[in-house]
Amino acid sequence: MNKKLFVLLVILMSLSLIGIIFVQVYWIRTSINDKEEQFSRTVTDILDRVASRVEKREMKDYSDRLASLVDSVGQPKTTQFRNFLFVDRDLNSDEILFYSHGILEEDYNISSTFFDNNLQGDVDSTTITNFTSKRTKAVFREEYGLDGKSYSLTPIQRAEKIGGLSSIEKLAMEDVFMEYAKSQPIHKRVSTQELELLLSQELTDRNIDVDYEYGVYSQGYPTKIRSKKFKFSESKMYEARIFKDSEGQTSFSLLLTFPSMNKFLFQSIMGMALLSLIFTLVIMVAYSSAIYQLIKQKQISEIKTDFINNMTHEFKTPIATINLAVEAIRNPKSIEDKDKVLRYLGMIKDENKRMHAQVENVLRISKLEKNQLDISKDRVDVHEIVEDAITHVELIVADRGGYVNAHLDAERSEILANDTHFTNVIVNMLDNAVKYSPESPKIDVYTELAKNNIIIKIQDQGAGMSKAVLKKVFEKFYREHTGDIHNVKGHGLGLAYVKRIIEDHQGEVYAESEKGKGSTFYIKLPLI
Repeated sequence: MNKKLFVLLVILMSLSLIGIIFVQVYWIRTSINDKEEQFSRTVTDILDRVASRVEKREMKDYSDRLASLVDSVGQPKTTQFRNFLFVDRDLNSDEILFYSHGILEEDYNISSTFFDNNLQGDVDSTTITNFTSKRTKAVFREEYGLDGKSYSLTPIQRAEKIGGLSSIEKLAMEDVFMEYAKSQPIHKRVSTQELELLLSQELTDRNIDVDYEYGVYSQGYPTKIRSKKFKFSESKMYEARIFKDSEGQTSFSLLLTFPSMNKFLFQSIMGMALLSLIFTLVIMVAYSSAIYQLIKQKQISEIKTDFINNMTHEFKTPIATINLAVEAIRNPKSIEDKDKVLRYLGMIKDENKRMHAQVENVLRISKLEKNQLDISKDRVDVHEIVEDAITHVELIVADRGGYVNAHLDAERSEILANDTHFTNVIVNMLDNAVKYSPESPKIDVYTELAKNNIIIKIQDQGAGMSKAVLKKVFEKFYREHTGDIHNVKGHGLGLAYVKRIIEDHQGEVYAESEKGKGSTFYIKLPLI
């Protein structure tokens, strides 16, 4: 994939993910705000209803007291009756309409004890008048006899209503009570028990299960009517006017607060918010995995490209050498020289063997990944394998003026392993130490015991590795990037093969290195 296209895709995907997260956060905040607004409207309605119920209860108390006093007095002191009459005749239908409205006024002259003791010093009695309304409607039809002389009124409709005060008269009575109630202390007009009961009922009816605190304030000052933990706060405070007079004016306010309102609102959308969060996390994990896989695939693509380049370079030299040797043998002068022919044939054999070894290494790794490599294990001696492996490289090391020293100090050295593959492991690691020693190779091999394990330590004084290279040195196809310079031959499979074989032997392999100060590789295997 083109690098610019890859970066563009990553940027677009990142922006999309950020946009999704932003939308989710915005949705949650909007939901909380909507819930809060809905909650505020509901609480405001609850306060208005509670205030109205308290006012109606107070008015009913006064009405009941008045009715009981009227009943106790018995007969009124004075009685007056006024009657209004209306008559109308319809000539077309021969119908006569009679309508009358009578008002009975009864004065009871009740004692001022009705209004407690507030006015006793000035007034000995209080005039309370009861009005009763009687309304009658009747419709008659004029009928004459066959002889034309007899005449009668036949009733075809009659309605009579007896009631109390009219709506205007009731308002006047309520206004009287309201004016009187203003002089009463607040604790006589309403109690904390009544407010708590009404508030709890209204909140329960609307499925609001949250702790609350309330208080009644008069012109901004607290009264005795409030809950124990109520505190005045300008924010998150709900207010309703209570005990309004006929003009809608009052000095009292019913205040309500919810200490855990935010928690209640958040819990109301917790389910959807949690689902949204889970789906967002899934998207983030999927996005991270996709980015990781893209980067991984890009790295693998680059590593495979390097591998192909290295393999091409490594095959190019042997093929060129073989071609030159073949051309030399075909030369008539060279054919007659047996020594030259044998030397050229030896070169061809060595180069062919070298290419075969590289191909074999690739095939071994492929079989290991597919679990097709048959690795049978027997009792072997680690020291013998190490000494055998050293013989494979000591001539090369000696040719470059270096050395390989063995320090086999482990008291026990028998393990369960495959002789061939384990020998290849040690050879690969020694060959790696030789290749990455710019000067004369100086290699030391140690063995030591660690509980029930034997540790093989291969130490060189070569070029060493950086920390970044050290993390990836056992990955397949990985080689330290050197640009177009192939001063160290290889294809990044040797140490990957080592790791797979050691893990198959229930062991572990790791390395320590510092750039310019050499490397040390460790192999840890369980003893028999």
